[in-house]
Amino acid sequence: MTDFDERSGAVVVKTDWGQWFQSMEDLNIEINVPPNTKAKDIKCDIGNKHLSVDVHGNTIINGDLTEPIHTDDAVWTLEDGKLLRICLSKTYTTPDHCWKSLLIDQYQADSFIYDEMQKKLTLESFQKKNPGFDFSGASISGKYQDGGPSLPDT
Repeated sequence: MTDFDERSGAVVVKTDWGQWFQSMEDLNIEINVPPNTKAKDIKCDIGNKHLSVDVHGNTIINGDLTEPIHTDDAVWTLEDGKLLRICLSKTYTTPDHCWKSLLIDQYQADSFIYDEMQKKLTLESFQKKNPGFDFSGASISGKYQDGGPSLPDT
């Protein structure tokens, strides 16, 4: 989670196995696993455009990612033997690359959540362009899809 996410809160997509959420740079996946799961019980294959996760031999996630990622920056951790966290570094890090689904045609955000994700990424972009201001508590209306309104370069 970025500092902006910590201040403004993540917009999450709930799934049967847990949830996923995104910032401009990262995509985060949280999978609830059975208590006392060990790292050796997890098989996590992360490719540039594909993700596969098996826990105790059961496939949890398997499919093609919505957009490419940087595989060298991907990391997964097991917390307290019950939560698997996967952090994927996005290749395209602008607000107009808001992922509507984790995998192609799987784990899609509904229209309301997707709108909220787009608003959040637009505000995160404003924050990066204007570091002296705090946009974490701001709200936005109007055109925010596809990266939001164009701002003049200063």
